[in-house]
Amino acid sequence: MKAMILAAGRGERMRPLTDHTPKPLLRVGGKRLIEYHLEALSAAGIVEVVINHAHLGEQIEAVLGSGEHYGLQISYSHEATALETGGGIYKALPQFGSDPFLVINGDVWSDYPLQRLPQQLDGLAHLVLVDNPDHNTNGDFLLSANRVTDGDGERFTFSGIGIYHPDLFASCQGGAFPLAPLLREAMAAERVSGEYYEGRWLDIGTPQRLSQLDDELSAIAE
Repeated sequence: MKAMILAAGRGERMRPLTDHTPKPLLRVGGKRLIEYHLEALSAAGIVEVVINHAHLGEQIEAVLGSGEHYGLQISYSHEATALETGGGIYKALPQFGSDPFLVINGDVWSDYPLQRLPQQLDGLAHLVLVDNPDHNTNGDFLLSANRVTDGDGERFTFSGIGIYHPDLFASCQGGAFPLAPLLREAMAAERVSGEYYEGRWLDIGTPQRLSQLDDELSAIAE
């Protein structure tokens, strides 16, 4: 299975940290944020990785290079302007062929073991859901009998870790568009599976959350 890390966001809420450094290269716990994903992918035996970028993307390529240092083969999908989650994935589709592929948001951190993800899809997508953080108390989606749905009930937060089949994007055209409407359409057709993960997960959306994670990881390393 191939993987993609979404790294094209501007990181407006992280300013001024992201004025001169792309968010995936911000350091936390002694490493760049994106390096945690790269190490997790390598540990799971996933070798081929695509990284999209826009804002200050040349820095990402300069730092990570071909991925050899991480035991990976990294290629890049450059976006002149960020294409949002759906548009970014759609632009990179030719690099994945006809098989399902893993996508990870570049601005999350988790100890989720990627090797436990299913190798085959039962539908068009498989999502990892987590407990709702303080900044998303209403959650995103419901989970029942390993199926993800959208409606009323106890919701969980989408972790930003998911597997997608290229057919999920069959009706799409190039340009900027979000991923969520495609997922909701597939959910309505009962074609999205999912799982709940109770381990550690954090959306690194603000300098405060970055500092919080840095303190936690630094304490563990001591």
